[in-house]
Amino acid sequence: MMQISESHLQKNSLFNSMNRFIGAVNNMDQTVMVPSLLRDVPLEEEREMAALKSSGNSDIEDGDMYSYYQLLKSIRCDIEWGVMRAEEAEKLKESRGPSSRIDSEEEESEVSSEEDEVNLQKQFQFHMTGLHGVLSKLTQQANTLTNRYKQEIGVGCY
Repeated sequence: MMQISESHLQKNSLFNSMNRFIGAVNNMDQTVMVPSLLRDVPLEEEREMAALKSSGNSDIEDGDMYSYYQLLKSIRCDIEWGVMRAEEAEKLKESRGPSSRIDSEEEESEVSSEEDEVNLQKQFQFHMTGLHGVLSKLTQQANTLTNRYKQEIGVGCY
């Protein structure tokens, strides 16, 4: 009985959600041998795809499967390598100059004292729940794109 409840909890862990998403995008990437075939293929107005289009995401302005494919791969890269790589962070710090560093340090000390008053556990759980939900939807959308590609090239979906 203990193993069943533990495996259920593990199924909903953020780590497993990220692995499922990365696996779905890797599968999509391996299945889509010619990504250019996705150009000008409109996204169907299914529930999964309609949610993405209605979110107002500027990365999907074309509304075709190719731009969606690129977005999913970009999100996978962000998860695997981090949103802002170390080199990009250094360039950002250098471009600010010394006066903005002082201002940002003052702002950080004010923000950190305010954050001490907030219940961090509730904040953490709120964001974890949201991230888990987003990753689940993205995983489902990567699988949908893979199946649509198979349909477009005439390969049966398994």
